[in-house]
Amino acid sequence: MKKFLKIFLWTIFIFFILINFISATNAYKFSHFYDPGEVVIKPENKKSSWDHISDIIFGKDYMKKINVALPDSFSKVIFTTKDHIKLEGWYSAATDANGSVALFHGYGENKSDVLREARAFLNMGYNVLLLDFRGQGSSGGNTCTIGFKEAEDVQLAYTLLKNKGEKNIVLWGISMGAVAIAHAVDEYHLQPSKVILEMPFATMENAVEGQVRLMHLPEEPISTFLTFWGGIEQGFWAFSMNSYVFVKDIHCPVLMQVGLHDNRVTPKERQEVFDNLNQPKELVIYNNSGHESLCKKEPLKWLASVSAFLNN
Repeated sequence: MKKFLKIFLWTIFIFFILINFISATNAYKFSHFYDPGEVVIKPENKKSSWDHISDIIFGKDYMKKINVALPDSFSKVIFTTKDHIKLEGWYSAATDANGSVALFHGYGENKSDVLREARAFLNMGYNVLLLDFRGQGSSGGNTCTIGFKEAEDVQLAYTLLKNKGEKNIVLWGISMGAVAIAHAVDEYHLQPSKVILEMPFATMENAVEGQVRLMHLPEEPISTFLTFWGGIEQGFWAFSMNSYVFVKDIHCPVLMQVGLHDNRVTPKERQEVFDNLNQPKELVIYNNSGHESLCKKEPLKWLASVSAFLNN
């Protein structure tokens, strides 16, 4: 009996060490993006069995997504974070502008991915500012904190618009970008005129759960371990990164938009975020969309709901 108990305890110990090692390596890879050409990433259909096993044990490599060429009528803007990371943004002015909109992309994306929304805002008569978060797109750094340190990036964009003399500042963000906005308003006491949040996750652990679901792995205990190690590696307590709490400090009208078939943000999550928003607020559900650009998937509905919100 003692021998069996000893073997059992050693098995549990080894399993605990193994799951922590795998979680720590994967958390590191999830939060790091390599510059183009820095590493070679094989296509999934070219990977061997060992490659897939290695991805599970040591984590997959992720490359920064390359932006399109600087669009016509846009000019490049450079920001510098307090830890000396250079961020790249694009700015375009509308004729007889009604205000300015700062747009923030999601995890693993870049400012090119929100150009469709930016052009829509321009057509509505708003100046637009698009920003690559740290570690993403054409910005410096290689680390992503899923909205934690990115709050400073939002604050830098907001401050630039404010320094231009803008009185009517609208903040728009999708997924991680929406969470970064909520965190920035809470952390830096920003006072935008209006906020548009698309598909925000409720907590950091919820965001990790969504990523794990895409990998077709059991959400627990993997998500808890990944959240823990991701925060430890980046120097913050990830379990306190809760957008459903941050949104309580947004004291302006908020439009929240979600896809009905979102496989990353659950109905419970979106309701938790929405319930904690102050009035006035509005929730719009897109019946034919998932976790994706709502403007691209259902453009007429997006234009109608956003125009109505801005003009209200």
